[in-house]
Amino acid sequence: MANKTITFDVDSGTPFAVNLTINGGATFSNTFTVKNPNGTALNFQGWTGSSQMTKSVSIGSTAYSDATFAVGFTSAVGGKIKISLGSTSTRSLEEGRYVYDVLVSSGSTVYRLVEGNILVKPGVSSAP
Repeated sequence: MANKTITFDVDSGTPFAVNLTINGGATFSNTFTVKNPNGTALNFQGWTGSSQMTKSVSIGSTAYSDATFAVGFTSAVGGKIKISLGSTSTRSLEEGRYVYDVLVSSGSTVYRLVEGNILVKPGVSSAP
């Protein structure tokens, strides 16, 4: 499991860029610790989250999702949000470069918290 600490300013709404790697056939998870610009933890109490990845995003059409991450707040008060995919899901991904984002919402306000590229490497061995 990877962990990344990021700074997010809800006033600007600019997503933080983080590139990730997924090994095909392995369980994947990444925890983001989100801080306000003043260094305190962003409080996610009452917030919801979602995250998807796709090989391509086309302009003017609905984006197709190659995988939807499970999203959970492992410490809402501590600003910790986790995205994950099980080994069955990562096994079905084609090798290559994908794009992803993590959206969070508080009430009717939606923020793109994180975005970036994901490199999917093929699995060589399979789990027993």
